[in-house]
Amino acid sequence: MEDLESKLRFAVTEGMPRTHRPWKKILIVVEGIYSMEGSIVRLPDIIRLKKKYKAYVYLDEAHSIGALGPHGKGVVDYFGVNPKDIDIMMGTFTKSFGAVGGYLGGTKNLINHLRVSSHSAIYSSSMPMCVVQQVLSSMKIMLGKDGTDEGKKRIDTLAWNTTYFRTRMKEMGFIVYGNDHSPVVPTLLFMPGKISCLSRECLQRGLGIVVVGFPATPIIESRARFCLSAAHTKEMLDKALDILDEVGDLLKLKYSRLKPEKAVTESDKNESRNGGTKAHSE
Repeated sequence: MEDLESKLRFAVTEGMPRTHRPWKKILIVVEGIYSMEGSIVRLPDIIRLKKKYKAYVYLDEAHSIGALGPHGKGVVDYFGVNPKDIDIMMGTFTKSFGAVGGYLGGTKNLINHLRVSSHSAIYSSSMPMCVVQQVLSSMKIMLGKDGTDEGKKRIDTLAWNTTYFRTRMKEMGFIVYGNDHSPVVPTLLFMPGKISCLSRECLQRGLGIVVVGFPATPIIESRARFCLSAAHTKEMLDKALDILDEVGDLLKLKYSRLKPEKAVTESDKNESRNGGTKAHSE
C-alpha cells in the first residue's frame, strides 16, 4: 500500500510525462483474489487511497465472486465495504456460476458507453438464454432465494475445505502462498525442472494438478496451483494430500522450516462453518 500511495502521489503531482498536464483519470486495477499468488486484495486500504487521491477502482472478481464473504458476494462482501465505492466491477461466469461469459458492473453512463463503444459488445451475439438461466439459478442458490440453505452450506464447506487443505499442506512442510481464506492455493516448487516431474508423478497416482512456470511466474518461483471447491469432500482432499505427501518426499519439495501448524480436525468443522467466512482485514 505504501508503494501504491507513492505512485498515486507522483501521478497527481507530476502529471503526464512530457507535458506535466494533469491526468484526466487515474485508475487503480486490482483483483479480488490474485490467481497466481492466492492473495486477497486489501480492499479497504485501496478504497481509502482512491478517495484520498480522487482515483477510480477497477476490481476483477474472477476468483472471489461466489467464493468469499458470508454471502458469497466476493471480496466486497468479505470486507463488508460499500459496493458503490467500486467504480468498475468485473467477473466471470465460468467458475462459481458454472456457465460461460462474464460481466461488467458500473454506473449507467459507463455501461451505456461500453454498449456503443466496445467491439466485443457490438460485433457479437447476445448471451444464450440457457446460459443466462444457469447464471440466474446459481445466483439464487448463492443468495438463498431458492428457498433452501444450499448456497450457505456450499460457502461454509468451501471455507472449511480451504482451511483444512492449507493447514495440512503447511503441516507436511510445503511452502504455501496466499491468504489463509483464499481457495486458490499456490505451492512453491522453485526449480523449473520439477514442474513437469511433479505433474507426471501425481497423474500416475490418480491426481491431476495444474503446474505453472515461466513466463507466467518468475523463473525461480514455479509452482503448483490448487483451486478448491465446495464439491470436494474430506475424503477427496485426504486422498489428494496423501499423494502430494508421497510425491513431495520423492521430489524433495518440502522446503518449509516453520513449525508445523495444528491440523484442522473433523471436530473443528462445525466451528469453522459458523465463523469461517467472517471478514478479516489482516
